[in-house]
Amino acid sequence: MTRVEIAVVGVHVLDTHVLGITSIPEGSQGQLVPTIKISPAGTAGGTAVVLRRLGATVHSFGAVGADAMGDALLAMLRREGVDVGGLVRTTTAQTSASVIPVRPNGDRPAWHCVGANAMFRLEDLNLDEVIRSSHLHLGGPEFLGGPAAGELLQYAKSNGLSTSVDILAPGDPGLLQWIADVLPHTDYLLPNDEQVLGFTGAADVVIGARRLLATGAGCVAVTRGSKGAVVVSDAETVEVPAFAIDVVDTTGCGDAFSAGFILGRALGRDLREAARLGCATAAHVATGIGTDAGAYDLDLVEAFASGDDSGSPRRTSRRSE
Repeated sequence: MTRVEIAVVGVHVLDTHVLGITSIPEGSQGQLVPTIKISPAGTAGGTAVVLRRLGATVHSFGAVGADAMGDALLAMLRREGVDVGGLVRTTTAQTSASVIPVRPNGDRPAWHCVGANAMFRLEDLNLDEVIRSSHLHLGGPEFLGGPAAGELLQYAKSNGLSTSVDILAPGDPGLLQWIADVLPHTDYLLPNDEQVLGFTGAADVVIGARRLLATGAGCVAVTRGSKGAVVVSDAETVEVPAFAIDVVDTTGCGDAFSAGFILGRALGRDLREAARLGCATAAHVATGIGTDAGAYDLDLVEAFASGDDSGSPRRTSRRSE
Protein backbone atom coordinates (compact mmCIF):
# COMPACT_ATOMS: atom_id res chain seq x y z
CA MET A 1 0.00 0.00 0.00
CA THR A 2 1.12 3.55 -0.73
CA ARG A 3 2.27 5.17 2.52
CA VAL A 4 -0.53 7.27 4.00
CA GLU A 5 0.23 9.43 7.05
CA ILE A 6 -2.72 10.82 8.99
CA ALA A 7 -2.97 13.18 11.97
CA VAL A 8 -6.03 12.41 14.10
CA VAL A 9 -7.02 15.24 16.43
CA GLY A 10 -9.72 15.47 19.08
CA VAL A 11 -11.89 13.15 21.16
CA HIS A 12 -10.23 10.12 22.76
CA VAL A 13 -12.37 7.93 25.02
CA LEU A 14 -12.02 4.73 27.03
CA ASP A 15 -15.13 2.61 26.50
CA THR A 16 -16.34 -0.10 28.87
CA HIS A 17 -18.72 -2.51 27.13
CA VAL A 18 -21.12 -4.69 29.09
CA LEU A 19 -22.74 -7.34 26.90
CA GLY A 20 -26.05 -9.11 27.26
CA ILE A 21 -27.98 -6.30 28.92
CA THR A 22 -31.75 -6.67 28.64
CA SER A 23 -32.66 -4.55 31.68
CA ILE A 24 -31.10 -2.58 34.52
CA PRO A 25 -31.39 -4.42 37.88
CA GLU A 26 -33.74 -2.94 40.46
CA GLY A 27 -32.28 -1.21 43.52
CA SER A 28 -28.86 -2.61 44.44
CA GLN A 29 -29.35 -6.02 42.86
CA GLY A 30 -26.62 -7.56 40.74
CA GLN A 31 -26.75 -9.26 37.37
CA LEU A 32 -24.38 -11.70 35.70
CA VAL A 33 -23.28 -10.82 32.17
CA PRO A 34 -21.27 -12.82 29.63
CA THR A 35 -18.63 -10.21 28.79
CA ILE A 36 -17.16 -6.93 30.01
CA LYS A 37 -14.46 -5.34 27.86
CA ILE A 38 -12.61 -2.03 27.59
CA SER A 39 -11.55 -0.50 24.29
CA PRO A 40 -10.14 2.73 22.82
CA ALA A 41 -12.84 4.88 21.27
CA GLY A 42 -13.97 8.35 20.26
CA THR A 43 -14.29 10.22 16.99
CA ALA A 44 -10.51 10.63 17.04
CA GLY A 45 -9.29 7.68 19.13
CA GLY A 46 -11.51 5.04 17.57
CA THR A 47 -10.83 6.28 14.06
CA ALA A 48 -7.09 6.24 14.78
CA VAL A 49 -7.21 2.55 15.74
CA VAL A 50 -9.07 1.51 12.60
CA LEU A 51 -6.90 3.64 10.31
CA ARG A 52 -3.83 1.97 11.77
CA ARG A 53 -5.27 -1.50 11.20
CA LEU A 54 -5.93 -0.56 7.60
CA GLY A 55 -2.26 0.28 7.20
CA ALA A 56 -2.04 4.05 7.64
CA THR A 57 0.63 5.70 9.76
CA VAL A 58 -1.36 7.46 12.47
CA HIS A 59 -0.46 10.25 14.91
CA SER A 60 -3.00 11.01 17.66
CA PHE A 61 -3.44 14.44 19.24
CA GLY A 62 -5.76 15.22 22.15
CA ALA A 63 -5.99 15.09 25.94
CA VAL A 64 -6.35 12.28 28.47
CA GLY A 65 -6.31 12.34 32.24
CA ALA A 66 -3.27 11.60 34.38
CA ASP A 67 -5.06 8.55 35.77
CA ALA A 68 -5.26 4.78 35.45
CA MET A 69 -7.85 5.00 32.68
CA GLY A 70 -5.52 7.28 30.74
CA ASP A 71 -2.68 4.80 31.22
CA ALA A 72 -4.89 2.02 29.87
CA LEU A 73 -6.08 4.07 26.89
CA LEU A 74 -2.54 5.06 25.91
CA ALA A 75 -1.33 1.47 26.28
CA MET A 76 -4.07 0.17 23.98
CA LEU A 77 -3.37 2.83 21.35
CA ARG A 78 0.36 2.06 21.47
CA ARG A 79 -0.36 -1.64 21.11
CA GLU A 80 -2.26 -0.87 17.91
CA GLY A 81 0.74 1.06 16.59
CA VAL A 82 -0.73 4.55 16.96
CA ASP A 83 1.78 7.31 17.75
CA VAL A 84 0.49 8.87 21.00
CA GLY A 85 3.18 11.54 21.35
CA GLY A 86 0.58 14.24 20.70
CA LEU A 87 -1.75 13.16 23.53
CA VAL A 88 -1.25 15.48 26.51
CA ARG A 89 -1.97 14.40 30.09
CA THR A 90 -4.06 16.66 32.31
CA THR A 91 -4.53 16.63 36.09
CA THR A 92 -7.62 18.86 35.95
CA ALA A 93 -10.00 16.23 34.56
CA GLN A 94 -10.29 12.47 34.35
CA THR A 95 -9.85 10.54 31.13
CA SER A 96 -13.01 10.69 29.04
CA ALA A 97 -14.94 7.45 29.46
CA SER A 98 -18.17 5.71 28.54
CA VAL A 99 -20.04 2.74 29.94
CA ILE A 100 -21.97 1.00 27.17
CA PRO A 101 -24.60 -1.64 27.95
CA VAL A 102 -24.94 -3.69 24.77
CA ARG A 103 -28.31 -5.29 24.12
CA PRO A 104 -28.54 -8.74 22.49
CA ASN A 105 -29.53 -7.10 19.17
CA GLY A 106 -26.37 -4.95 19.17
CA ASP A 107 -28.03 -1.68 20.19
CA ARG A 108 -26.03 0.28 22.73
CA PRO A 109 -27.15 3.23 24.84
CA ALA A 110 -24.35 4.83 26.85
CA TRP A 111 -23.37 6.74 29.95
CA HIS A 112 -20.57 9.19 29.17
CA CYS A 113 -18.14 11.41 31.08
CA VAL A 114 -16.64 14.17 28.89
CA GLY A 115 -13.58 14.53 31.12
CA ALA A 116 -10.26 15.55 29.57
CA ASN A 117 -11.70 16.13 26.11
CA ALA A 118 -13.20 19.38 27.43
CA MET A 119 -9.71 20.50 28.52
CA PHE A 120 -8.05 20.16 25.10
CA ARG A 121 -7.04 23.46 23.51
CA LEU A 122 -5.46 24.50 20.23
CA GLU A 123 -2.32 25.59 22.07
CA ASP A 124 -1.85 21.98 23.22
CA LEU A 125 -1.11 21.03 19.61
CA ASN A 126 2.32 20.97 18.03
CA LEU A 127 1.21 22.23 14.62
CA ASP A 128 4.57 21.42 13.06
CA GLU A 129 3.97 17.77 13.97
CA VAL A 130 0.41 17.85 12.66
CA ILE A 131 1.32 19.11 9.21
CA ARG A 132 3.90 16.38 8.66
CA SER A 133 0.96 14.19 7.73
CA SER A 134 -0.91 14.25 4.42
CA HIS A 135 -4.38 14.31 5.98
CA LEU A 136 -5.93 15.80 9.13
CA HIS A 137 -8.98 14.17 10.70
CA LEU A 138 -10.68 16.25 13.40
CA GLY A 139 -13.04 14.31 15.65
CA GLY A 140 -15.31 16.49 17.77
CA PRO A 141 -14.58 20.06 16.57
CA GLU A 142 -17.17 21.37 19.03
CA PHE A 143 -14.77 20.66 21.91
CA LEU A 144 -12.13 22.98 20.46
CA GLY A 145 -14.79 25.52 19.56
CA GLY A 146 -15.57 26.81 16.09
CA PRO A 147 -12.92 29.54 15.71
CA ALA A 148 -10.07 27.36 17.04
CA ALA A 149 -11.14 24.32 15.03
CA GLY A 150 -11.49 26.46 11.91
CA GLU A 151 -8.04 27.92 12.47
CA LEU A 152 -6.57 24.42 12.76
CA LEU A 153 -8.24 23.17 9.60
CA GLN A 154 -7.33 26.30 7.64
CA TYR A 155 -3.70 25.93 8.73
CA ALA A 156 -3.70 22.29 7.66
CA LYS A 157 -5.15 23.05 4.24
CA SER A 158 -2.75 25.94 3.70
CA ASN A 159 0.06 23.44 4.25
CA GLY A 160 -1.29 20.98 1.69
CA LEU A 161 -3.23 18.57 3.89
CA SER A 162 -6.68 17.27 3.05
CA THR A 163 -9.17 17.41 5.93
CA SER A 164 -12.11 15.52 7.39
CA VAL A 165 -14.41 16.28 10.31
CA ASP A 166 -16.66 14.05 12.40
CA ILE A 167 -19.02 15.93 14.74
CA LEU A 168 -19.76 14.14 18.02
CA ALA A 169 -22.75 16.14 19.26
CA PRO A 170 -26.37 15.31 18.31
CA GLY A 171 -28.11 17.15 15.48
CA ASP A 172 -28.81 20.48 17.15
CA PRO A 173 -29.42 23.28 14.61
CA GLY A 174 -27.55 25.71 16.85
CA LEU A 175 -24.37 23.67 16.64
CA LEU A 176 -23.75 24.63 13.02
CA GLN A 177 -23.52 28.26 14.11
CA TRP A 178 -21.07 27.23 16.84
CA ILE A 179 -18.76 25.54 14.31
CA ALA A 180 -19.46 27.74 11.29
CA ASP A 181 -15.73 28.46 10.94
CA VAL A 182 -15.03 24.74 10.48
CA LEU A 183 -17.02 23.81 7.39
CA PRO A 184 -15.32 26.01 4.74
CA HIS A 185 -12.04 24.22 5.52
CA THR A 186 -13.52 20.70 5.59
CA ASP A 187 -12.99 18.49 2.56
CA TYR A 188 -15.05 15.62 3.99
CA LEU A 189 -17.78 16.05 6.58
CA LEU A 190 -18.73 12.70 8.15
CA PRO A 191 -22.07 12.94 10.01
CA ASN A 192 -24.75 10.34 10.57
CA ASP A 193 -28.24 10.68 9.15
CA GLU A 194 -29.81 11.89 12.41
CA GLN A 195 -27.22 14.66 12.66
CA VAL A 196 -27.82 15.78 9.08
CA LEU A 197 -31.57 16.01 9.58
CA GLY A 198 -31.18 17.73 12.95
CA PHE A 199 -28.56 20.25 11.83
CA THR A 200 -30.46 21.30 8.73
CA GLY A 201 -34.13 20.70 9.50
CA ALA A 202 -34.43 18.79 6.24
CA ALA A 203 -36.81 15.85 5.92
CA ASP A 204 -34.47 14.03 3.54
CA VAL A 205 -30.81 13.11 4.07
CA VAL A 206 -29.68 14.08 0.57
CA ILE A 207 -31.39 17.47 0.79
CA GLY A 208 -29.82 17.98 4.21
CA ALA A 209 -26.38 17.03 2.90
CA ARG A 210 -26.73 19.56 0.08
CA ARG A 211 -27.55 22.24 2.64
CA LEU A 212 -24.33 21.33 4.46
CA LEU A 213 -22.43 21.67 1.17
CA ALA A 214 -23.86 25.18 0.94
CA THR A 215 -22.22 26.03 4.28
CA GLY A 216 -18.81 25.31 2.79
CA ALA A 217 -18.10 21.59 3.23
CA GLY A 218 -16.49 20.03 0.17
CA CYS A 219 -18.24 16.66 0.45
CA VAL A 220 -20.69 15.12 2.92
CA ALA A 221 -20.48 11.36 3.57
CA VAL A 222 -23.48 10.34 5.67
CA THR A 223 -23.75 7.04 7.55
CA ARG A 224 -27.28 5.63 7.71
CA GLY A 225 -26.97 2.62 10.02
CA SER A 226 -28.28 -0.55 8.42
CA LYS A 227 -29.03 1.39 5.21
CA GLY A 228 -25.34 2.00 4.52
CA ALA A 229 -24.09 5.41 3.44
CA VAL A 230 -24.83 8.23 1.04
CA VAL A 231 -22.12 10.58 -0.23
CA VAL A 232 -23.05 13.97 -1.62
CA SER A 233 -20.74 16.36 -3.45
CA ASP A 234 -21.36 19.18 -5.90
CA ALA A 235 -20.75 16.75 -8.75
CA GLU A 236 -22.62 13.61 -7.68
CA THR A 237 -24.70 11.72 -5.15
CA VAL A 238 -23.64 8.15 -4.39
CA GLU A 239 -25.52 5.57 -2.31
CA VAL A 240 -23.75 2.48 -0.95
CA PRO A 241 -25.59 -0.27 0.96
CA ALA A 242 -24.40 -1.75 4.23
CA PHE A 243 -23.20 -5.35 4.32
CA ALA A 244 -25.49 -7.99 5.82
CA ILE A 245 -23.54 -9.62 8.66
CA ASP A 246 -23.98 -11.14 12.11
CA VAL A 247 -23.98 -8.03 14.30
CA VAL A 248 -22.57 -8.25 17.84
CA ASP A 249 -22.01 -4.60 18.80
CA THR A 250 -22.42 -1.48 16.66
CA THR A 251 -20.17 0.66 18.88
CA GLY A 252 -17.50 2.30 16.73
CA CYS A 253 -19.08 1.51 13.36
CA GLY A 254 -19.29 5.21 12.51
CA ASP A 255 -15.62 5.69 13.37
CA ALA A 256 -14.78 2.60 11.31
CA PHE A 257 -16.68 3.97 8.32
CA SER A 258 -14.80 7.26 8.69
CA ALA A 259 -11.47 5.43 8.71
CA GLY A 260 -12.27 3.35 5.65
CA PHE A 261 -13.65 6.31 3.73
CA ILE A 262 -10.71 8.58 4.63
CA LEU A 263 -8.16 5.94 3.67
CA GLY A 264 -9.98 5.19 0.44
CA ARG A 265 -9.85 8.83 -0.59
CA ALA A 266 -6.20 9.10 0.47
CA LEU A 267 -5.44 6.15 -1.81
CA GLY A 268 -7.14 7.84 -4.74
CA ARG A 269 -10.41 5.88 -4.73
CA ASP A 270 -13.52 7.58 -6.08
CA LEU A 271 -16.39 8.45 -3.73
CA ARG A 272 -18.28 5.21 -4.33
CA GLU A 273 -15.22 3.02 -3.78
CA ALA A 274 -14.24 4.97 -0.66
CA ALA A 275 -17.75 4.66 0.79
CA ARG A 276 -17.83 0.95 0.02
CA LEU A 277 -14.50 0.54 1.82
CA GLY A 278 -15.97 2.47 4.75
CA CYS A 279 -19.04 0.22 4.92
CA ALA A 280 -16.92 -2.93 4.64
CA THR A 281 -14.66 -1.73 7.46
CA ALA A 282 -17.69 -0.98 9.65
CA ALA A 283 -18.96 -4.50 8.97
CA HIS A 284 -15.77 -5.98 10.40
CA VAL A 285 -16.03 -3.87 13.54
CA ALA A 286 -19.72 -4.71 14.06
CA THR A 287 -18.97 -8.42 14.42
CA GLY A 288 -17.05 -7.92 17.67
CA ILE A 289 -17.05 -5.79 20.80
CA GLY A 290 -15.84 -2.19 20.53
CA THR A 291 -13.96 -0.20 17.94
CA ASP A 292 -10.91 -2.46 18.25
CA ALA A 293 -12.92 -5.60 17.48
CA GLY A 294 -11.73 -8.20 15.03
CA ALA A 295 -8.51 -8.95 13.21
CA TYR A 296 -8.35 -7.43 9.75
CA ASP A 297 -6.20 -5.41 7.39
CA LEU A 298 -6.83 -3.51 4.18
CA ASP A 299 -6.44 -6.57 1.95
CA LEU A 300 -9.00 -8.55 3.95
CA VAL A 301 -11.51 -5.70 4.03
CA GLU A 302 -11.14 -5.03 0.31
CA ALA A 303 -11.58 -8.72 -0.49
CA PHE A 304 -14.74 -8.78 1.62
CA ALA A 305 -16.04 -5.66 -0.14
CA SER A 306 -15.50 -7.36 -3.49
CA GLY A 307 -17.42 -10.48 -2.44
CA ASP A 308 -14.61 -12.74 -1.18
CA ASP A 309 -15.78 -13.86 2.27
CA SER A 310 -12.73 -15.91 3.26
CA GLY A 311 -11.64 -14.86 6.75
CA SER A 312 -14.27 -12.12 6.90
CA PRO A 313 -17.56 -11.60 8.79
CA ARG A 314 -20.27 -14.13 8.00
CA ARG A 315 -23.00 -12.59 5.90
CA THR A 316 -26.53 -12.76 7.24
CA SER A 317 -29.83 -10.91 7.00
CA ARG A 318 -28.93 -8.03 9.33
CA ARG A 319 -26.85 -5.12 8.14
CA SER A 320 -24.10 -3.35 10.08
CA GLU A 321 -24.86 0.04 11.56
